[in-house]
Amino acid sequence: MTVWVNGEAREVPEGTLLSSLLESLRIGGPGVAVEVNAEVVRRARHAEHSLREGDRVEIVTFVGGG
Repeated sequence: MTVWVNGEAREVPEGTLLSSLLESLRIGGPGVAVEVNAEVVRRARHAEHSLREGDRVEIVTFVGGG
């Protein structure tokens, strides 16, 4: 199935969990925020959130500086 990740089409298997998508992209940790279809998905729910055909996933990583 096709999902959109930061505006780019990506093929993933049916029923892919958000946590699996993030692992495959090698993205994770406390400085990451994720929205699916413009709704924030809390980190505690990544492992239970199943993606669906056409979902739009936006991933933002926070970078500290000083």
